[in-house]
Amino acid sequence: MGIIKFAATAVAVAGLFSSGLAAQRIDQIDPQYPHAYPREGVKQLFDNDRVTIWEVHWLKNVPQPIHRHLYDMAGVYLRYGFINVTTPEGKVNPSNMFEVPRPYYQPRAITHKEEAAGGPNDPERMAIMVDLKEELSGPEGVVMGLTAAFPREGAKIVLDNPRVRMSDFTWAPNKPIEMHVHAKDAVEVFVTGGTIKRTRPDDTAETVTYKAGDAHYIKQHTVDTEEAVNSSPRIITIELK
Repeated sequence: MGIIKFAATAVAVAGLFSSGLAAQRIDQIDPQYPHAYPREGVKQLFDNDRVTIWEVHWLKNVPQPIHRHLYDMAGVYLRYGFINVTTPEGKVNPSNMFEVPRPYYQPRAITHKEEAAGGPNDPERMAIMVDLKEELSGPEGVVMGLTAAFPREGAKIVLDNPRVRMSDFTWAPNKPIEMHVHAKDAVEVFVTGGTIKRTRPDDTAETVTYKAGDAHYIKQHTVDTEEAVNSSPRIITIELK
């Protein structure tokens, strides 16, 4: 898991998002707590001025520090595992079971620690998490005669709030998606793998095979078509607002 691809050319925590914590600036946050990432079990996949993408594993028998999430964060849980979430005051909150893939959003300034729990034969939780660095995208990338990449036929919006819109989509094999523009910066998280051919307006093309757990960053204003080659990969796309 965890190959990041870069293209040049719902379960939201609504109550937390609406709180004053969501508007707190990073430079106003108490520096005594480290940022949530990196830490043991976490690998950085991609970083630019808009996002940092992390592959996160909650490892059993690995103590974790109390940390603070310095950024708004969106992501997708791809494997369920039991964890305990502990507040700075020592209150332990066991996790509840959920189905995967599970879209997720959390506002900045949440402070806690998360540690794997469960028995020796229980799975360890795994997710792709995206730190959202900038508050706003530029103007939407409208191109005359082209539709936006999302929403699209066959895609289901699974989470939508003032920071992100997340859509669940599965490509049909060998059925091209018409030329479109990605109106927002976006991250595609692959729930299942497959091969995608992307063709740009100048007819140059790139064909890439992705695995489950891979992430693909798409820059705003990218124009392309997409076709799943002999496969039906499934993604959850995180569009930044």
